[in-house]
Amino acid sequence: MTKHLILVGLIAWMVGSTSHAAISSDNFTATATEPSSAPKKTKKSRAPKPKQDKGYGENKAERDKRLLRECRGKPNAGACEGYAN
Repeated sequence: MTKHLILVGLIAWMVGSTSHAAISSDNFTATATEPSSAPKKTKKSRAPKPKQDKGYGENKAERDKRLLRECRGKPNAGACEGYAN
């Protein structure tokens, strides 16, 4: 309920401030300005990164299966760490 009251108060404040700005802008006289001669900046695009060649090696699942098979009965060290026994 309090969220709704805060929202209504915020909207009322915004409406009040915009009407005040409209009234005060009636007394303002605008003058013509010359466009700046500075060149506009263009957004530079980056070159796409080349795709990394993964080669024809094994993926993670195939490597896990191979290490489980090859490291059976070997000491838990080196490449077999975590796969032995």
